[in-house]
Amino acid sequence: MVAKSLSVLTALRAEIIEGTIPAGTRLKEEAIAARFGVSRVPIREALLQLESEGFIQTEKYKGATVSTRSQREVVELMQVRRGLEVLAATLAAEARGGERADDLRAIVEQGRRAGDAGAVEELPPLILEFHQVVARASGNTELIRMLDGLLRRIAWGFELELEDRIDTSWADHAAIATAILGGSPVQAGYLMDEHIRKDERIYRRHAAPSGT
Repeated sequence: MVAKSLSVLTALRAEIIEGTIPAGTRLKEEAIAARFGVSRVPIREALLQLESEGFIQTEKYKGATVSTRSQREVVELMQVRRGLEVLAATLAAEARGGERADDLRAIVEQGRRAGDAGAVEELPPLILEFHQVVARASGNTELIRMLDGLLRRIAWGFELELEDRIDTSWADHAAIATAILGGSPVQAGYLMDEHIRKDERIYRRHAAPSGT
């Protein structure tokens, strides 16, 4: 039952993040159960988890609906993210990447190759993975858990103009990784802070009404 709930959860979360299931969509238990070939029990468990993560909201007599988010909510999430990721980078640098040092080197190299090849479609999952690896390199279990959910929520509906950021984004990642692996906590934290502030500025610019 746990495996079925996790499978449904993973699929629905990915489709919401990608926009395949847009904001405002009603999620009917019977339709989802038929689609996945399972009973309603794992569907309910998956929907409860999605609600706790902020992806859906439920109302009495109306059921579950994919959430809509305001610009203010996204900005607030990004501000929280910045604080947590700076902490993660700092702790990761104190441990010089710890057991995740090789993973960090590998993901930066993958991103560099994708950028050099102009393979923009490969970058979103690599960007998410880079930040997840940094979180895991912190060695702080609670921080890892908090950032995992937060990064997914921010990825939802927040698409950057990646073609314009390939070089600078992966240059940022490489610099952060170098500071972490070199054991420079202050530098790693500063670079992560600057990197995420760029995302915040880009989001504010693209979210602003045209003509303002």
